[in-house]
Amino acid sequence: MIPFVDLKTQYASIKPEVDAAIQRTLDTCLFTLGTEVAEFEKEFATYSEAAFGVGVNTGTSALHLGLLSAGIGPGDEVITSPFTFVATVAAIYYTGATPVLVDIDPATYTIDPARIEAAITPATKAIIPIHLYGQPADMDPILAIARKHGLMVLEDACQAHGAEYKGKRVGAIGDMAAFSFYPGKNLGAYGEGGMLTTDNAGHNRAVRMLRDWGAERRYHHELKGYNYRLEGLQGSVLRVKLRYLDLWTERRRAMAARYDAMFAGTGLPTPFVRDDVRHVYHIYAVRTPDRARWQEALTAQGIQSSIHYPIPVHLLPAYADLGYRQGQFPHAEKAAAEVLSLPMFPELTEQQQDMVVAAVTKLQASV
Repeated sequence: MIPFVDLKTQYASIKPEVDAAIQRTLDTCLFTLGTEVAEFEKEFATYSEAAFGVGVNTGTSALHLGLLSAGIGPGDEVITSPFTFVATVAAIYYTGATPVLVDIDPATYTIDPARIEAAITPATKAIIPIHLYGQPADMDPILAIARKHGLMVLEDACQAHGAEYKGKRVGAIGDMAAFSFYPGKNLGAYGEGGMLTTDNAGHNRAVRMLRDWGAERRYHHELKGYNYRLEGLQGSVLRVKLRYLDLWTERRRAMAARYDAMFAGTGLPTPFVRDDVRHVYHIYAVRTPDRARWQEALTAQGIQSSIHYPIPVHLLPAYADLGYRQGQFPHAEKAAAEVLSLPMFPELTEQQQDMVVAAVTKLQASV
């Protein structure tokens, strides 16, 4: 079996360091927030070129609290993309605001800046560009639109740890950024985790309180908050793994380049990468109109694959109340029907990759 992601092999490669870090937390019994989380917040903020980092329990919570810290709530609108994991839109709903969707650039799968301004109304308060698959959205025109209309920009960087746009790390390009440390992410916890990064001291203070029942210090509740704290054990694990992130990222990039070279000439649509970004390849997605058959054939050969994402948000039954119809976002809908994510993780061997490429190339030749 060639797995889609191999967390067990990764753990084995750093087991002594991880075990020692977990033991430190067990010895101190600082299981909620605590020293390990505080140190990780500083280290990850520095890594992301941001002034502040606030650890929370999930990337969804980081999005939610980022919006709340900007005063976004009922009656407001937030613009984002329909081609995303559902958490992006769910976080907007949590505030009481209304998600407003804009179609994607068909090449990068990220929000199309040329379509944003037409979606702005007097109720619009923010834009959430999604750095999808590890490739940053085109931030300069998005920021220009935001400045023109007085809008907050919250980066959804949940798939883009260490990605760069025009030489700058995602995480401090917009007003705030949300990261996820779900286990399968490029920087994954051994459980759930997330972080909000920002250069704004006011947002930092608000999110820090909101994650811990709205308290600035224990039992002194300034805001109506939430129990969104990052666990000490996750902070300790993430500190270890952060030291390896650039090494793992360069391995991902090398494997992606090898995929590209081996698929060249087959006619297979491989990932398009802007020439002004550092793509970190959380996902390596190809495209085929015959996806179901391909996935079945790969599974039969012991090759795991996945789909990110099979249904755009506006067509999910849970979000029918948004009022969008099929055909309204054709680029997102076409991508959702065709993308297929191939195995991509730092520990992927060349032999495993050769087997994946041989199987996919044979499928492509049968088209």
